[in-house]
Amino acid sequence: MLYTRKGDNGTTKTFGCDQRISKSSIIAEALGSLDEMNSFLGFCKVKAKKEKLLIGKLNVDQIVHDIQKNLFIIQAELAGASMSIGEEKIKELEKIIDSIEKELLPIKTFFISGGTELASIFDIARTISRRAERRVIVVADESKIEIKPFTKAYLNRLSSVLYAFARLSNYRAGITEQSPDYK
Repeated sequence: MLYTRKGDNGTTKTFGCDQRISKSSIIAEALGSLDEMNSFLGFCKVKAKKEKLLIGKLNVDQIVHDIQKNLFIIQAELAGASMSIGEEKIKELEKIIDSIEKELLPIKTFFISGGTELASIFDIARTISRRAERRVIVVADESKIEIKPFTKAYLNRLSSVLYAFARLSNYRAGITEQSPDYK
């Protein structure tokens, strides 16, 4: 069933909690941001598969799929489940970022988003990711829910890997990144 009628008054429940919380609460906001991130990554995954974007022998669409699974773990942690991201998940993202950076010129400035369609959607995903990270940090700062350090680190690396995917997409398409001229 796609509806329960229990949220009609603007409340919801989280895992292991018998009390209802407002859908405007910081926890509901963080969970919604992570859900939005995960949904948009589905779009990125489909486009990366269509473009056949690879990092070494790894398909970027499969990497994105794995990230989506990890976001479910983070959502479960935020909702009160006794699971969280481990250090190995952070190291996986760092390894991917490092691999991409070997192929690209070093970053010396900000870049204007655009170039390929795939780069553009990865840039949008990066900004959604940053917002989700900020929402989770608010929960960590203002609630009684403990957010594990590896979860925070994973969310931070996530926006970095999405930025790397955007840059790689443009680079592979032969598009030169453009810096803002501030004029």
